Amino acid sequence: MQKILEKIKRIIPKKIFENAQPIYHYLLVLTGAIIYRFPSKKIYVTGITGTKGKSTTVEILNSIFEAAGYKTALSNTIRFKIGDKSIPNKYKMSMPGRFFMQKFLSDAVKENCSHAVVEITSEGSKQFRHKFIDLDSFIFTNLSPEHIESHGSYEKYRQAKLNIADNLKNKSKKNTIMIVNEEDIESELFLEKYADKKISFSLSDAKPFNIEKGIEMRYGKTTIYSKLQGEFNVYNILAAVKLADELGIGHEIIKKGVENLDEVKGRVQKVNVGQEFDVIIDYAHTPDSLEKLYKTFDNKKKVCVLGNTGGGRDTWKRPVMAKIANENCDHIILTNEDPYDEDPKKIINEMNEAIEKRADVIIDRRQAINSAIEKANKIGKDAVVLISGKGTDPYIMEENGKKIPWSDYDVAKEELEKIINK
Repeated sequence: MQKILEKIKRIIPKKIFENAQPIYHYLLVLTGAIIYRFPSKKIYVTGITGTKGKSTTVEILNSIFEAAGYKTALSNTIRFKIGDKSIPNKYKMSMPGRFFMQKFLSDAVKENCSHAVVEITSEGSKQFRHKFIDLDSFIFTNLSPEHIESHGSYEKYRQAKLNIADNLKNKSKKNTIMIVNEEDIESELFLEKYADKKISFSLSDAKPFNIEKGIEMRYGKTTIYSKLQGEFNVYNILAAVKLADELGIGHEIIKKGVENLDEVKGRVQKVNVGQEFDVIIDYAHTPDSLEKLYKTFDNKKKVCVLGNTGGGRDTWKRPVMAKIANENCDHIILTNEDPYDEDPKKIINEMNEAIEKRADVIIDRRQAINSAIEKANKIGKDAVVLISGKGTDPYIMEENGKKIPWSDYDVAKEELEKIINK
């Protein structure tokens, strides 16, 4: 079926196909669900959406489920896991194509997994990838402008997220649960959606909390410690904890699950080869997430390496993110990220125009990372290198679909070792 539709796509005029795309995508997802026999009906599925925090919340909830003794499956921007087997997500898509998700859930059922935790994106929703994934529970983390050029407007982007919650309506699932961040401006719209039980959370549920070194927070009468950093991760922990609590998982097991998670790859991930300063890899690719990353290290001299998310998309973010770097960073290095078919120098110039202080422009991302580490090495223990934008992305995307294999973490580690071992 998919091969037939791909042939049709190549034959018919582009405008006609664009108008027929909703039918095309729906047929694909329906076909996948039929082929794999609607696997989501046979496993407890939690869907997680939002602009930020999705992958981290997936990882935290999965860790809690594992601590509770459940055999789990996990799908997010970072990796795919079924039982004890985990592979990195190299698709450059947080939620791969429709057949993939149905097969993933089918494989989880075959491996006797009892719980699946799935990141669901607005792009996935736009192309109906969330359809026929029957949810038992749903978590909404937050919403801020993103993928505007793809969706056409913020309102359409928001609606794509809201549509995901409709998967709770499926009659095959009973006692459905919705967990919503009540501090988000769009929380009421999500709480209007169907669920048998609706639960909201806010920072007050974690008070008192301390985020100076990792996270120390209270939940009920239990003190939870986490190696994750930043106030934004308090929200992510709360989202997972609220659902686990509602499912009857004891607070001591919840505590164990949270504390078992040492790091989330590509999310405020430390690179350490014995140097006295910090080097951090983070996926921050929206203005809000970039600012929150920088604020997490307000007590440090920040050496910031950044580009901008993807050529040919969300161009409005370029001056906005550049200004955030200007206001928060002690040293700024602008570099290549994912230019696609756009000139990377043009992207960087558009950012540089919004920066008042001096910024170094180093197109080669490895050289940019090396330069940042050199600067931090001269500053010493008070410095932090913040490498943002790619996280665990496995490629730098260039023109004509060319993919350059890449890892911010590996490159930063290699350059650190060169400099530290001089």
